[in-house]
Amino acid sequence: MTQSDPHAPEAIWSHPLRLAELPARKITRFDLVADAPTRAAIAKWADIVGVEALRLKGELRPNGRSDWELSATLSATVVQECVISLAPVTTKIHEKVTRRYLAHMEMPSEEEVEMPEDDSTEPLPASVNLAGVALEALELALPLYPRAPGASLSTASVTEPGAEPLSEEQIKPFANLRALMQNRDEGDKKG
Repeated sequence: MTQSDPHAPEAIWSHPLRLAELPARKITRFDLVADAPTRAAIAKWADIVGVEALRLKGELRPNGRSDWELSATLSATVVQECVISLAPVTTKIHEKVTRRYLAHMEMPSEEEVEMPEDDSTEPLPASVNLAGVALEALELALPLYPRAPGASLSTASVTEPGAEPLSEEQIKPFANLRALMQNRDEGDKKG
């Protein structure tokens, strides 16, 4: 018997819907809301300060004889540390989520494959874990570099004692080349 990873998304929050048990000709609506202990576990899993709200609301509908389509909206309020000041930054997330589950999806056979243009298609599973879809969408929607209002980077100059610090213009890769070209052009004009 294999043990599941306690840090895997399914161990934190899971809400599977078995497709074989759903009506084959009707839309199945859902409204999944994470409770406080689950939100705390999600914040720890995502390595952020907190998740104040998390909801996935939408529908799962049959598409043709054996395919399914999930269409939903992810709403969340998250708290992260500012990348500059480490102050808490609250962000409201509102994302459309679409997944198409295809019974006859061609899987790439080569080792190196290009990413498909449509990243919403997946092979048809036996069940759709709505909570897993919500966590994936949340992870993709989290700001990479949250910044608190007014937070900015200050400039710092470090150099050896007695030496003059380099200016930002001098640090640029072609600053010296530009100076040499200007000196050469001035020499050509004089000569």
